[in-house]
Amino acid sequence: MNLRPALLPALGVFAAAARHQNFAHAAEELHLTASAVSHHVRKLEALLQVTLFQRHARGVTLTAEGRQLADAATAALSDIEAVADNLHQVRGTTQLRVTTLHSLAYCWLLPRLPRFVARHPNIRLHLDTGIALTRFDDSGPDLGIRHGPGHWPGLTAHHLMDDELFPVASPGLPGAAEIGEPRDIARLPLVTDLALQGWRDWFRAAGVRGLRLPQMHSFSDSTDAMRASVYGVGAALARKHVATPYLQRYELIRLPGPALKARFSYYAVYPAHRPPHPAAAIFIDWLKQEAQDERTPMPPMPPELLPGMPANRRKSAPKAPR
Repeated sequence: MNLRPALLPALGVFAAAARHQNFAHAAEELHLTASAVSHHVRKLEALLQVTLFQRHARGVTLTAEGRQLADAATAALSDIEAVADNLHQVRGTTQLRVTTLHSLAYCWLLPRLPRFVARHPNIRLHLDTGIALTRFDDSGPDLGIRHGPGHWPGLTAHHLMDDELFPVASPGLPGAAEIGEPRDIARLPLVTDLALQGWRDWFRAAGVRGLRLPQMHSFSDSTDAMRASVYGVGAALARKHVATPYLQRYELIRLPGPALKARFSYYAVYPAHRPPHPAAAIFIDWLKQEAQDERTPMPPMPPELLPGMPANRRKSAPKAPR
């Protein structure tokens, strides 16, 4: 069958509608109206003389014929996208859009990025942070780094690293130096965030029962909770990968008690219906390598700030090891 050029846009609209199985979501992605999406789909159905979607009160679902066409259209569009990416890379740089949590970006990813950009100077990163689950549509990110159970509908997930929780506090927090056992921590002001696992879970894992916990200072972001603890607001229950740079700089100290294995881990994710962007595949491999390194890189200290360095030698002082 000869698909007239005028109908090729309808195939692109159909592929988006099939991916979402929702005309309104497809319309939002394509910057069209839902009625325009419906018009394109009906035009394609009329040409092919088949029903591609079953319409019902709750929305639409693909028919068997619709699924066949969706698979073919998705594969064709992915091939075109891959060729376009390769042509773009030949001309110079390639863009990689990544979304992740602010806490992981600030405390774990950003300190490591100099190693990535040095190894891959032609990849330009666009990093977006937030706690909302970003939609992976044509105008969205190429890759996400998520903290969760490891399975999300419509996404392929690559495990990066597990996590654990333990109590921390500023060395200057009144009473922190006198903490001798986990139960004593309840005497300190406590800081919490919106994570599913919290202080009650940790005290239970530490074998402490019958505690009446004080009213806590609450923050929506783990980074804010860590910073509040650094400034002496209270003791915080920290995720290892968020707390490590603060511990290395001695801005926080670890308080007595066990590490509680976190229910969730970190994963790199991308849409399951298409192969990862070539730059995304490179980034995933690099993330897996970096996940094996427990220490967070620290920026080199300027020579003039090195302690004990004579003034006449500061200009030639070596850089701090990375």
